[in-house]
Amino acid sequence: MATKERLDLGSASACETAAAVRRGDVSALEVCEAAIARIERTDGSINAVVVRDFDRARAAAKHIDKTRQPNDARPLLGVAMTVKESIDIAGLPTTWGMEVFRDLPVTEDALLVKRLKAAGAVILGKTNAPVALADWQTENPVYGRTVNPYDETRSPGGSSGGAAAALATGMVPLEVGSDIGGSIRVPAHMCGVFGHKPTYGIIPLKGHGFPGTDGVDVPLGVVGPMARHAEDLGVALDVMAGPEAGAAYRLDMPAARHAALAKYRVLVLDGLPDVPADSDTRAAVSNLADAMAEAGATVSNDTSLLPDVTAIHQIYVKMLNTALSRGTPGARPIDAHEWMELMDEQMRVTRAWRELFETYDVVIAPIFSTPAFPYKTEPDWGNRTLSVDGRMQPYGAQLTWAGLATFPGLPATAVPVAKSGEGLPIGLQLIGGPYEDRTTLGLASLLEEAGLTV
Repeated sequence: MATKERLDLGSASACETAAAVRRGDVSALEVCEAAIARIERTDGSINAVVVRDFDRARAAAKHIDKTRQPNDARPLLGVAMTVKESIDIAGLPTTWGMEVFRDLPVTEDALLVKRLKAAGAVILGKTNAPVALADWQTENPVYGRTVNPYDETRSPGGSSGGAAAALATGMVPLEVGSDIGGSIRVPAHMCGVFGHKPTYGIIPLKGHGFPGTDGVDVPLGVVGPMARHAEDLGVALDVMAGPEAGAAYRLDMPAARHAALAKYRVLVLDGLPDVPADSDTRAAVSNLADAMAEAGATVSNDTSLLPDVTAIHQIYVKMLNTALSRGTPGARPIDAHEWMELMDEQMRVTRAWRELFETYDVVIAPIFSTPAFPYKTEPDWGNRTLSVDGRMQPYGAQLTWAGLATFPGLPATAVPVAKSGEGLPIGLQLIGGPYEDRTTLGLASLLEEAGLTV
């Protein structure tokens, strides 16, 4: 393990940083000050960390240094990090990119933030997101535009685009995003970092609701960790996951199915009906499949067990639009029986995936059909297009990739595996069975250890 003199806090993982603080090689305040300096030095044109809480972060770091015990068990001890703007932190704005909420009082931390702080994390502030978290771009009238660190004319992804950009530039080692339509996975893919969309429901959403509301967890929606290193995803997930206090049950996820690449049985997808991936993305899928096969894994492209993706997409979009349009003026609500029919179909699809995962351990698929795209100014999604190998495709069709895991509530880990011909990151998603988050996270770590990530 690196000594105090050798530890590069700008590239160290959250786990490495916590271990160094635990040993006393570096103080939590030193970690905090180094992260603040990186943000102040790097974030100018990127515009990722848009809400800064540096004074309170310094105070929290000093408290950790004062209270730290030998062999302190807190897993994120002294780790300086940020979270997505849509996640509540007492005393900071939660606007979801909308001016009307700029001055809305926030008096309580989100439950996940409380858990992160209890685990020793130091929260530096919040990162940018698009209006209402509803785009694969990250721009809003409150905080402006966040750009992709690899090409400032391009999107960093969305809606957790600020989170991914902060990670990619080394400002922080760990972040928390949210995902209902690819909002963790797409930014991770476009900025070349790791991200994890958990199984639906394992991290409570209390404190990540539309500004000024407090109700049931949004159907389909999750919050989850993002990081520069795969190992940090699992540690952060363990910190944040589990029922709210007082629940008469506990979360007990199974261990990863395998501890070696050679043991994995993998189904590989490089395109979907009517949703082609570009040549660079298909090459990334093929190269990873070949490398895993060479390592001894069982790799297949036989999609006969895959549920009907086209039908799933149509139902997913209907459920998604119903959930997101709740309370919106002019929205056309569906009746309760129609909603329950959607839930019935969701259950049937989840069962079909369970059957698939009796044959395979993980499904590997693109996250998006292309690497990061140039920012689009057309406000109407219905009029936007995406160039895939020179052929124009509907922008909204990219929801099909997200819906593979989102509609049935499956875990999906985004892993950076390649660069395009233009030098842009390409990530793929590792999709697992219900509650088998440790399997996709475990495979992500194995791929990183084997040098199959970039």
